[in-house]
Amino acid sequence: MYRSEYSEEPQPKRLPKVPIDRRAYAFLIDFVTVWLVSSFVGTAWALQFFVFIVVWFVLRVIIVEKNKGQSLGRWALDMKVIDLRLKRIPGLTELAIREGIVGLSAALTMIGLNYTFPNPLSMILLSSFLLADCGMALGDEQSSQAFHDRIGKTVIIPSKRGFSLDLRLKQLWREVKYKLRK
Repeated sequence: MYRSEYSEEPQPKRLPKVPIDRRAYAFLIDFVTVWLVSSFVGTAWALQFFVFIVVWFVLRVIIVEKNKGQSLGRWALDMKVIDLRLKRIPGLTELAIREGIVGLSAALTMIGLNYTFPNPLSMILLSSFLLADCGMALGDEQSSQAFHDRIGKTVIIPSKRGFSLDLRLKQLWREVKYKLRK
């Protein structure tokens, strides 16, 4: 009896995807948090850059490793980062590589946003690295991996652990709309 080699092999299990907008909101929560902390150190851009990188590393590497793959933004929106090959939380090295790429891009974006009014071209140029990095996730229909995800061999998946901020805000919006109709 002839068997096709394709029918006998188990199909690889596809991991659930997180919508791009939820990933963007989680990133935005982390970015604004780190930006606010770094803005308290003064107006010197070099010092802000250094503090941004240090706080980013703490929030997105050390806390993620200790908090089951969740940063503040990912916890707020119920998602986590996992190692694509091992299907577990990445180690410090993998997280440091991943977040080094996106952290540097985010820090350049922060500097560009700080100097938007005196020089709008600087914002466009400095934020282009982050846009290119994260823009790759838009083109990846299968796993929605950004450039830093591909280099770090990680993926963002939904988690049952978190605050469910998006769902709470939707519920609050429904309640407000209902009360306004009365």
